[in-house]
Parts: sequence; structure tokens; C-alpha cells
Amino acid sequence: MKQLLVIRHAKSSWAKIGQADFDRPLNERGKKDAPLMAKRMLEKKIAIDAFISSSANRALSTASFFAEAYKLPFKKIEQVPQLYHAAPSVFFETIGQFDQNIQTAAIFSHNPGITEFVNQLTHTHIDNMPTCGIFAITIDIDYWNDFANADKTFAFFEYPKLLGAV
Repeated sequence: MKQLLVIRHAKSSWAKIGQADFDRPLNERGKKDAPLMAKRMLEKKIAIDAFISSSANRALSTASFFAEAYKLPFKKIEQVPQLYHAAPSVFFETIGQFDQNIQTAAIFSHNPGITEFVNQLTHTHIDNMPTCGIFAITIDIDYWNDFANADKTFAFFEYPKLLGAV
């Protein structure tokens, strides 16, 4: 049995006009929400073995707050450039290549693909993956390369506003 946390990047800044979308940083709310949600996962006693992220600034920054909460160095975050505005097929392909020793993985990416992806996993569907939202599932597999066709069970869906963050 394995577990996957699908996490949308925290709220990003639009303050710098003309800045490339890929380079947008987190705004102040994002810098509060990411540590809050990472702390929430620690409170739930979820031991995350791997952090896999889009290499876009806002996703990577969100992942870094989680890694920091888990006392892991930034270099432990695996950057996957293809996760930037990825289609669901990219998520399936990326996850299928995870190291088999990983029990619980967190994957950080973007809308709209992340919402489309989570809606293909279980019978639990959401309208929109909010910023810093976490959609968690358990997967009845021993090997990640069996992920696409495996039975998946919804575990939880949490996001900052649900926890009272503003």
C-alpha cells in the first residue's frame, strides 16, 4: 500500500508586470499557507518520503516549505520540468517512474491539469484544486509502475481556507 499527496502550489504573486508565468514567486499569503499545510501533514503523522515538484518558481517554493517542515534539504526535492502545466497523462507517467522504495510521495504542480488529474483518481471529484490544496489517496500497489491501473482510495482533501486560514 502506498500513499500519494497531490498538492497545488500556494498562492502566487502577480505584482511584477511582464514577469514570465514560470518565474512568478509566492505572495505573502502563499508564504503563510505553505508552512501551515506542511504542519498540518506533520500533525496527521504523514511521513512523506519524496517531494516531486514542477520546476516553476511557485511550485518549487511551495515544495521547499514542505521539505523544510520535514527537515529535508532543498536538494532532496526532485524537480520535474514536465509538471509545469502538465496534463493528467504527465502525472501518471511521472508517478509510474517513482522509486519503488517510496511509500508516501508528495507531488507539487499547477491548475488546470492538477484538478483534471485528481478527478481521474477516485470517485471523489472536486470543482477546482485551490492553491495549496492537498488531495490525498492510498493506492493498493507495491510498485509505482502499477499506479495507473491500480485501485485508488480517497483519503482526504484539505486546503488553507478549510483550516481557517485567510
